[in-house]
Order: sequence, then structure tokens, then C-alpha cells
Amino acid sequence: MHIEITCRICLILLHSNPINHSKMFIKLFFISLPVFFAIDMIWLVLIAKNFYQKQIGFLMRPDVNWYAAFIFYLLFIAGLVTFVISPAIEKHSWVHALVYGGLFGLVTYSTYDLTNLATLKNWPVIVTVADLIWGMILSASVSVVVYFIATKTLI
Repeated sequence: MHIEITCRICLILLHSNPINHSKMFIKLFFISLPVFFAIDMIWLVLIAKNFYQKQIGFLMRPDVNWYAAFIFYLLFIAGLVTFVISPAIEKHSWVHALVYGGLFGLVTYSTYDLTNLATLKNWPVIVTVADLIWGMILSASVSVVVYFIATKTLI
């Protein structure tokens, strides 16, 4: 039994090609980047700009630190591709992309917002609620859109 399981694992490892996985990751990453950025900019620039100004304007910089924002986008998208989009494609399941994309967004946005709520004086609860909902919507929608683009063009 133990030898049989070990042999199956060896066969799986032999047939998995890390170069192909790396190429797929890079392709998914570069599909995800403009999708994520476009959807997030709709929220930040068109929908929620006045909301954030009203709620936390006293904390906001007059100019965006685009270097920090860029690093956030790179890391977030790498996580989304690694933990949500790639597994959804392997499972052939847009529902997986939707559900786990939403969960990924909830967890990642909670890290920022719940920490702020716990540590910053006068951090508005409404900002945390709005951000957590947005994180779920953004991550789920990006995951599903990228899933469908990838399955139509890459696979």
C-alpha cells in the first residue's frame, strides 16, 4: 500500500512540468493585472472617491504613493493567481473562482481593515464594512473574468 501511494506520487511529480506551471502563472498574472486594475479604478475613482474622502479624508495623502500601490497590486494579483485562479482552472470550475475569489478578498481586505479598526482611533466601521464587501466583489469578479478569458484563450 505504502509503495503504491509513493509510486503514484512519483508519477504525478514526473508528469508535472514546473516550466509549464511557471509559464501559465505568468500568463494568468498578465491577464489578471489589467482586469484587476480596471475594476478597482472604477471603484476608487468613480464610485467610492467621495466616500473615502468623507470618511477618512483626515488620514489621506494629497497624492497617491503609486510605488506602494503598485507593489500591493503585484502581490495581491500573485496571491489571487496562486491561490484562486490557477486552482479554479485546474478544477475546470468558474464556481471555484467565484467562491474562493470572494473568500480571498474577504481575508486579504480584512487584514488591513480589521487591523485599522482594532488599532486606529476613530477608524469608521462603515469603511471596514464597505472595504470587506468591495474586497469580496473585486476578487471574485477578477477571478471569474480571468478564469473565462484563460479558458477561452490559453487552454
